[in-house]
Amino acid sequence: MSLASERGILGIRRRFTTPETDPYDQVAWEHRTSRLVDHRDGSVAFEQDDVEVPSSWSLNATNILAQKYFRGPLGSPEREGSLRQVADRVAGAIADWGLRDGYFVDGDEADAFAAELRYLIVTQRAAFNSPVWFNIGVPGVPQQASACFILSVDDEMSSILNWYVEEGTIFKGGSGSGVNLSAIRSSREVLRGGGQASGPVSFMRGADASAGTIKSGGKTRRAAKMVILDADHPDVGDFIWCKAREERKVRVLAEAGFDVGFDGADSHSIMYQNANNSVRVTDEFMQAVESDGDWDLRAVTDSAVIETVRARGLFRQMAQAAWECADPGVQFDTTINRWHTASNSGRITASNPCSEYVHLDDSACNLASLNLLAFLGSTDDETAGIGGFDVDGFCHAVEVMLTAQEILVGNADYPTVAIGETTRAFRQLGLGYANLGALLMALGLPYDSDEGRSVAAAVTSLMTGHAYRTSARLADRMGPFDGYEHNREPMLGVLDMHREAAEMLDDDVAPELVDAGRTAWFEACALAQRVGVRNSQATVLAPTGTIGLLMDCDTTGIEPDLSLVKHKRLVGGGTMSIVNRTVPRALARLGYDDQQATAILAWIDEHQTVVGCPEVRAEHVAVFATSMGDNPIHHMGHIRMMGAVQPFLSGAISKTCNMPEDVTVDDVEELYMESWRLGLKAVAIYRDNCKVAQPLSTGHESTPSWPPPSRMSPRPWPNRSAADCRGAAGPAPSSSG
Repeated sequence: MSLASERGILGIRRRFTTPETDPYDQVAWEHRTSRLVDHRDGSVAFEQDDVEVPSSWSLNATNILAQKYFRGPLGSPEREGSLRQVADRVAGAIADWGLRDGYFVDGDEADAFAAELRYLIVTQRAAFNSPVWFNIGVPGVPQQASACFILSVDDEMSSILNWYVEEGTIFKGGSGSGVNLSAIRSSREVLRGGGQASGPVSFMRGADASAGTIKSGGKTRRAAKMVILDADHPDVGDFIWCKAREERKVRVLAEAGFDVGFDGADSHSIMYQNANNSVRVTDEFMQAVESDGDWDLRAVTDSAVIETVRARGLFRQMAQAAWECADPGVQFDTTINRWHTASNSGRITASNPCSEYVHLDDSACNLASLNLLAFLGSTDDETAGIGGFDVDGFCHAVEVMLTAQEILVGNADYPTVAIGETTRAFRQLGLGYANLGALLMALGLPYDSDEGRSVAAAVTSLMTGHAYRTSARLADRMGPFDGYEHNREPMLGVLDMHREAAEMLDDDVAPELVDAGRTAWFEACALAQRVGVRNSQATVLAPTGTIGLLMDCDTTGIEPDLSLVKHKRLVGGGTMSIVNRTVPRALARLGYDDQQATAILAWIDEHQTVVGCPEVRAEHVAVFATSMGDNPIHHMGHIRMMGAVQPFLSGAISKTCNMPEDVTVDDVEELYMESWRLGLKAVAIYRDNCKVAQPLSTGHESTPSWPPPSRMSPRPWPNRSAADCRGAAGPAPSSSG
């Protein structure tokens, strides 16, 4: 690895801590018993006494920490029992590696970094993806840090069997993987030695069984996988319908009395249930759908046309199957590769299991997420940005977390030689956030509103702009990623596309955030032009399911809340009741007094909604809209939010577009089409009750209604081919500090 001739100084500073004070002394602590009860029979599924956590942590967060992330055999002296031990284990290992590898100028800077990282963890401002908590700093286990892997497979039996092995190794380490199977010849083609090929869908059965057998990391966490097939593959029809056919079996078995519920005893005999499936479509295909044109399905071996079908007919099948069972999702290949920062090294063909990580084959990405609501001040604090949002503290957290993720890249273990080589050469990171829905609710803004989308776009722009600014500073000290010189033009071109998108933001709603983001992009592009960047990718929006609970987030990732009151069943037994803690904050911001707020909260406790509550003003009902229930966000509202933030992400967005049970297949088609027009990279839907078992429920049945959706205009996309960071040589935008 070549270093810059004159090494820059990263300059990690203390913002939340001081040299004189232990960060753990800045919060109050208490000891609790962590206990989870099995919802099926009332038995105790997990119990650990004397668990030490900050007093501000909920019991739900305590249970996640104790059950999922404490290391050591339960009941043994080696068992962790305090958040301090977990934070010390992880932050200490990363800081030690960083000092050894030369990221910090001296021990004082390393100590400052470690203290700030510990503070972010214990105050629930940030969290790494689960493999970091599972593995980092644990003696005798591979130091696997990445949650996301993309594999590759060729049209050879040895490659297909190796895919099984590689996936199993990844699952054992607590992570997930995705793969595009379009290189495997179809069942409509012949083998070289004679006979008919099996086709990729048949090989999916073996991989699915393996995933169902291997719990992720042995940590009572489901293995996660994605399987992708291109829309021109001759077996795409079988691929589209494979999960829907199995879901029909599930319903028959359930009616016959078999236990096929979530993690049920009889659920493991159902095929294809351990993977998310997505069809990969190009602009050419989508244009053929628009024009009702023909679409060729081509042989893998020689590209000969096997069959010509109506593009609309194939598109209809995708929508119909997704309507029935939530699969397949859709990935937009042309859009993904338009924003590819390393296109000279190969196309992007696949994604991780949740579709947010899209990059080169045989690569990995370690994730981390920031808790947006933790950076919002009290309702009467307007000094730090929109509604009291701590812009400086947020940027500092971006800097600390991205640096930690970068240090992990070079010190983590990888399941294969190829993955290790690609990841160390391109150093892909996935910083993101959680609690966006709660942030908007706390600000008194509806999720599906122009104002809500403006805030979301602004905070996403700031996050990624400052992440790349940090990456450029890391490059100044440590050198750019190894693949940078070969990909300098596409890398700088994509950065400039992001910067152009930031210039197009509406700054009426959140001017401080917008201005800070523009400044970050200007500085990132200017420094990258001179020294490059350390990371070919910096940000994604992950689902944050488990770590969102660890941070006491009311909403995960980019999602709005599922319901104001909901219940979660845990793999391995246990159940959680999760109540939205942001509602009182929103009511205060909207001007309700204590008496009114008490009445509204009592109504929600009884009815699980604000609909019909006499104290809630009509214009405020939309602020408390959720994904499900009788006050739902229209499904196009989900798409509009994704369209607002996508231009400011290196990768893509893990997002479920929730749809009520009574939507039609036409509605699904319209949603897929609008997703493409708005420039999304991937999309998936979930129609309520389309599956016999679903891990999250509202515990409340009602008939939803919503206002007709407003239409969001397609974004005029920046053109990478005509753009590079030389455009950043103009005057810098003003900074609000």
